[in-house]
Amino acid sequence: MRIMMEVGVVIALDGEPLHWHLPGNRTSVALPDSRSLWDIVWENREKIAGIAHSHPGAGVPGPSYEDVTTFSAIERALGRRLTWWITSADNAIVAVWQGPDKYSYICKLCKELEWMKTLRQISEREGE
Repeated sequence: MRIMMEVGVVIALDGEPLHWHLPGNRTSVALPDSRSLWDIVWENREKIAGIAHSHPGAGVPGPSYEDVTTFSAIERALGRRLTWWITSADNAIVAVWQGPDKYSYICKLCKELEWMKTLRQISEREGE
């Protein structure tokens, strides 16, 4: 049986991966934030379209409360809205702020993007 680990990736405005987030303390249910990730986000704040992460398993993923509070905190710090993708083994969603309150994100299924295959492969490989 394979155990998949959560993996994150910062996506640039051109749609390409800018940074893969693979902290040593990630698990199959958590992808901890880190100072190094924040440094990447801050240093590249003008180039970032959004951030993605994997949720191991199949089905339509959705953001946890911790995900949504993280989305909100990063956007407040940057002073602008980002796009947030979450993948599972067979689906992907995109979450964007809709308002009116700071945690009101709308989620919808999205098309497969090139880097999503790599995100899933790294997530699966990390659990071997």
